[in-house]
Amino acid sequence: MKYAILTLSLLLTLVSCEKKNEEKGREEKVAVVKVPEVVEFGYKLSDYQVHNDTVKKGDTFSKMLEGLNLGSHTVYEITEKVKDSFNLRTIRAGRPYMVLNSKTAPHTIQAFIYQPDDINYYVVDFRDSIVTHKKKKPITIRRRTIAAEINGSLSETLSNAGVDASLSHNLAEIFAYSVDFFKIQKGDKFAVTFNEKFINDTIYAGVVNMESSFFEYKGKRIYAFPFKQDTLSRKSDYYDEEGKVLKTMFLKAPLKFSRISSKFSTRRFHPVQMRWKGHFGTDYAAPTGTPIMTTASGVVERTGYTAGNGNFVKVKHNGTYATQYLHMSKILVRQGQHVNQGDVIGKVGSTGLATGPHVCYRFWKNGVQVDALGQKLPNSIPMAAKYKPRFLAEIAPLKKELDSIATIKFKS
Repeated sequence: MKYAILTLSLLLTLVSCEKKNEEKGREEKVAVVKVPEVVEFGYKLSDYQVHNDTVKKGDTFSKMLEGLNLGSHTVYEITEKVKDSFNLRTIRAGRPYMVLNSKTAPHTIQAFIYQPDDINYYVVDFRDSIVTHKKKKPITIRRRTIAAEINGSLSETLSNAGVDASLSHNLAEIFAYSVDFFKIQKGDKFAVTFNEKFINDTIYAGVVNMESSFFEYKGKRIYAFPFKQDTLSRKSDYYDEEGKVLKTMFLKAPLKFSRISSKFSTRRFHPVQMRWKGHFGTDYAAPTGTPIMTTASGVVERTGYTAGNGNFVKVKHNGTYATQYLHMSKILVRQGQHVNQGDVIGKVGSTGLATGPHVCYRFWKNGVQVDALGQKLPNSIPMAAKYKPRFLAEIAPLKKELDSIATIKFKS
């Protein structure tokens, strides 16, 4: 019995020692783990007392420096030294700034960093002599190709595909002449190759550009490829896979995103006048203040107000076509002014005979009001024949890429 107790005691001691050794080993392992140094704007932050803040309403560079225990004379000298290299007019409320103070002398400023936007920043370094730099955060560009089937709105579909919904505006602008986004429905498909920008390799900063795309609408696949006929041109036009320009003389609608609340009709029951009469326009319902765009370039023929139309603008595009926009809450152009396609000419409202905020879009052809949605409208200037071989060679791998991902995505 005595030997059994000694043996048990010895075993417990050995187990206890093993546990202590394991715990010691874990402690030693934890001890060797190094916490990574945080380096931001070129400074190792652990070397300083760091103060983060945002610009308040009414703040100026001088006022912020005065709040850092710097006398008015010193502030004046600093402002004079930096004003040529630091655009002080970029300081505005809501933007972040950082102050680095010395750890050994807490009231001694070492650096002032201000961010006028998410990419650029100004550094005023006080360590040796006052030196100012304007710098940019590291930017990474990532290329992606995605394909998706419409389920809900275009922006919702993009979000579900893991893409920032802002891409919907890019697609809407590219296909504005070919796709009526008020009529897209579940089952329509699209694919797009695009480049995204990231700050410090992690913070999303938006779409840089799109290399290629297609939208499958009403059973027809419409491709769009950016191309510059003149290599010196700043802006690209979009063409389909055969080199036909997508841009037409008219946009499909005067609003970017909304819904058709009433179509062109020779006989409709008027909700305000409570009688049957013709409705010679297309109504697009949207919140008050939504920008209204002219669907084609031209000259503002008339602006004004009538009891029925409310605030309105009429634009003459050429000897054949004219358009009119009714019930505006605000008119933003004047009679005789030239406007370009897509220019904002007013804001959605409910002035005149209107039950709610919308724009009534009217369309004239040869002086007669016609249904804008039923018109076959003219295209813009086509691609010159001499550029077509280069265009077809450039888009071949891009089209193959779109078709490949679409085949994989929509194979079922």
